[in-house]
Amino acid sequence: MEMSCAYTQCSCFTTWKEQTSSLRPLSAAQFPAMPQINVKKLNCNQKLRRLPTVALAQKTDTSTRNEDNSNVVLNEKSAKGSGTSARGRRLLKVREEKRKRDYDHKHNYPAWAKVLEDACRNDSELKAVLGDSIGNPELMRKKVEERVRQKGRSFQKSKSGSVVAFKVSFRDFNPLDSYIWFELYGSPSDRDVDLLGSIIQSWYVMGRLGAFNSSNLQLGNSSMEYDPLYDEDKGFKVMPSSFHDISDVEFQDNWGRVWVDLGTADFFSIDVLLNCLTVLSSEYLGIQQVVFGGRRMGDWEDGMTSPEYGFKSFKI
Repeated sequence: MEMSCAYTQCSCFTTWKEQTSSLRPLSAAQFPAMPQINVKKLNCNQKLRRLPTVALAQKTDTSTRNEDNSNVVLNEKSAKGSGTSARGRRLLKVREEKRKRDYDHKHNYPAWAKVLEDACRNDSELKAVLGDSIGNPELMRKKVEERVRQKGRSFQKSKSGSVVAFKVSFRDFNPLDSYIWFELYGSPSDRDVDLLGSIIQSWYVMGRLGAFNSSNLQLGNSSMEYDPLYDEDKGFKVMPSSFHDISDVEFQDNWGRVWVDLGTADFFSIDVLLNCLTVLSSEYLGIQQVVFGGRRMGDWEDGMTSPEYGFKSFKI
């Protein structure tokens, strides 16, 4: 019986050969257990073949781990290049916060805050009151409450002018020593006091500089259709005409007054003042009447200069 080299070298076959060498010769037909020897042969061959298989599996596992590590590195590099860096994450966070604010503004924004925000588009004064609180309901509420505390009863007073022209009257008016009285539609706010006081101050400054001098009206009496000629010598030699003095502008309730000494200024300075007050009354601050002269108008009380009783003034 011929056997392969691998079979003759097997340890199982060597042991069996030693045990059967002392017995009588047997034929091949007397080996019923030969399949067992084949099984052992196969087991040995399997053991021999298993070694490169395990090594190959270990090599494959190592290669797989190396590939996984390479994929992680590549994924990190691609993630950095795809906008998920620190800057990209910050941008994503900002966009997410903006999206949340927009959602809250659309679904959870109070109706009254929306009304105020829309009103600011056409009301510059309300916009100045709210300032940078627009979009923050709680801060908007605090701004409005603070404004109400400051303004008090005059908070809801109309700021528009009057569509009715004011009345003008004279009562023993002396240009060198007289009051000019202004009757308003309500107690003036600080803004109204500054507005009317600034107009009177500007009028006085112009009069003090000799602006109201009818002796030198060269351009007023000439045609502007062609380039007019101006006589500088005549304008320089004309007799000066200027205001002499003026008091501060005072207010009690809805009345205001200012004492004036027009000096050598001409009376058309009064026309200039009335022209200014006409536009002021129609556009910004309603005026009922203007009175030139007189010592007492309405409920005016001399000597009452306390703000607790509604007294206000504009320093000139």
